[in-house]
Amino acid sequence: MKTARGFTLVELLVAIGILAMVAVLGWRGLDGIVRARVALTDQMEMTRGMQLAFAQMQSDCEHAADATMLGRRPFLLQADNRLTLVRTVFNENEPARLQVIAYRLVDKQLQRRESKTTRDLVELDALWQASVSDTDPTPPVTLQGGVESMGVLVWQNGAWQKQAQQQQVAAAVQGGVVPNAVTGLQVVLAARGFPQPLTKAFLLGSI
Repeated sequence: MKTARGFTLVELLVAIGILAMVAVLGWRGLDGIVRARVALTDQMEMTRGMQLAFAQMQSDCEHAADATMLGRRPFLLQADNRLTLVRTVFNENEPARLQVIAYRLVDKQLQRRESKTTRDLVELDALWQASVSDTDPTPPVTLQGGVESMGVLVWQNGAWQKQAQQQQVAAAVQGGVVPNAVTGLQVVLAARGFPQPLTKAFLLGSI
């Protein structure tokens, strides 16, 4: 009569080792899938946030104030990580009003602040000064986090430039025409997780 032969200790250890290796490989594969999904979701949310930020900028640029209406008052000021402009606000059954819009990059947060609206140019001067000096008490709205840098160029004299010429900052209106007028903006946002900066150009529709 034959005696049934069981597994030896060595065979059990080998089987356990193989199962352990399969489990580790399976866990690594699953972990990689989860990490890739999280990264993809984060990038999609970042892309959506950047698109919304660009859409807001486009709306502000399309309603940029007419330089001929402001005379020698400044209405556009740009630099790295900041942009300030005056826009026209239209409400139903109300006369047009003016408002100062400020974009700032603070601690990798792209923020937008808008002043109260006004029809008084003297009050507009005060609102502009408060905005450019960052003393406006109005709380900003964060449009997007994770933004590493913001660059702003202006289209003037047929080329993109780092800084608008002085007559654009304080417009010298001659016969209803602004010499060397800035007619467009280009905003470049470098965001976390994007290999290349995102660039968008806007027309200043009212200039």
